[in-house]
Amino acid sequence: MKENNDLIKESNQNKVEKTVTFNLIEIIIIILMTGLVVGVSTGIVVYRNYNNNEKNIPGHKTDYLSEFESAYYNILNSYVEKVNEKELMNAAIEGMYNFLGDPYTSYLDETMSDDLTDRLNGYKGIGVEITKIEQGILVANVFENGPADIAGLEIGDIIVKINGKDVTKSTAAEAQNMIKKSADSKIEMSVLRGGITITLEIDVKEVHVPTIEKSIYEGVGYIRITSFSNKTSEQFETALKELEEQNITSLVIDLRNNGGGYLNAAYEIAELFVEKGKNIYGLETKKGTTFYEDRTKASRNYKIGILMNGGSASASEILAAALKESYGATLIGTLSYGKGTVQETSELSTGGMIKYTTAYWLTPDGNKIDGKGLKPDVEINGAFRDGLPYEEDVQLKEAINTVK
Repeated sequence: MKENNDLIKESNQNKVEKTVTFNLIEIIIIILMTGLVVGVSTGIVVYRNYNNNEKNIPGHKTDYLSEFESAYYNILNSYVEKVNEKELMNAAIEGMYNFLGDPYTSYLDETMSDDLTDRLNGYKGIGVEITKIEQGILVANVFENGPADIAGLEIGDIIVKINGKDVTKSTAAEAQNMIKKSADSKIEMSVLRGGITITLEIDVKEVHVPTIEKSIYEGVGYIRITSFSNKTSEQFETALKELEEQNITSLVIDLRNNGGGYLNAAYEIAELFVEKGKNIYGLETKKGTTFYEDRTKASRNYKIGILMNGGSASASEILAAALKESYGATLIGTLSYGKGTVQETSELSTGGMIKYTTAYWLTPDGNKIDGKGLKPDVEINGAFRDGLPYEEDVQLKEAINTVK
């Protein structure tokens, strides 16, 4: 089962702010930015708790902590074999959170924590996706307007050298790390293109994974959101304005297979459509329930269809629910995942991160969807994959017809 984790991210207004897998059997797709690790889902909504954790430790825990310390040092000092102290502590922390039996409460070690943060907030790299092939490192994708795109790198190029070092025998991960750990602001890359070797000089800088795709079908605007990063609402607004300049009169927002991301991105996208003062979502905690309203003057009044499926989770469901209940959008496709809890995170001095469930999120009308999902208004089954042509996408065609 796909893991979907909701985490909240704080902001000045107290608003609440998917999985790259190294598959050694199938094609490895790696983004040349900071390190990506196995198993960290993008189905998350992040809240950073930067307060001193000690403030939240009740005094009665002192005796139990003393027992923990005693057990901990007994292992370090007396166990028959040498134990890695950092790994022991990681196991202890992980054990505590596993004890809670909550699939969304867990411990992330330093590598996983760094990956999570970097993936959602930007990466040091050149803006490409690569995969290992026999001849070298194949460029599978080039992000539009990224450093590699500007330098002239093209999809289908085969990387053979990075800064003069042969990488034809290297893995995609090794090539990635050469970019990530480069001390210079530029790299020299030699690629094979049509049997000819071409050498390019490419800037290494912070890049952001594009999370928005747009098009127009039969006069209807279409925007797909692949995940919710800290740049998604900005990318969405730009795409929406470009579509509106082409005089669209209705819109389909595609959230299929979108496991989530930053809640603030979903919130800000909803604000582009919902009228000021209307609810966008609510949070139910031990202390009570708080609803978060639209605070902007921006709104729209054309038809909107939301495409969703069982892979639509967390922030995707929050956006879908907000636009359905506070705007009147039509939900189209199949039942969504049903991720209705939120998690708070705290960073540890070891570089790791803990996340734990702190609230249920509610739809604008106060409904809980955890374990239930959102039911479509127009149910239409159909297989979906990246790059599926419009002519073969029965769900999308139904959505376009619905909002015409």
